[in-house]
Amino acid sequence: MPKLADDPQTENAKRQLAEDQKVVDKSRSEYQERMKGRPTPTQEELNIIALGGHILEFDDDGSGPDPHQTKQVEAGTSRPQTYQTRQTKPASS
Repeated sequence: MPKLADDPQTENAKRQLAEDQKVVDKSRSEYQERMKGRPTPTQEELNIIALGGHILEFDDDGSGPDPHQTKQVEAGTSRPQTYQTRQTKPASS
């Protein structure tokens, strides 16, 4: 351990370093929590595709449902067309 000066500036630097380390540790733990599961597609699946294989359905990666996917997309329904479009007719010659 290096010998540090015993002054207020050094004490403030040590305190700031400890606070910074807490932020880094918190960020790392949050990242680890978000990264649970496994990637999809996996490297094996990508290799199969690269060699010309076809994958019909990917394995579940364990991440749960996509929070950005809307209920409309999940239901597979779309809204009916409620407006009238213009009709185009070929020009007469």
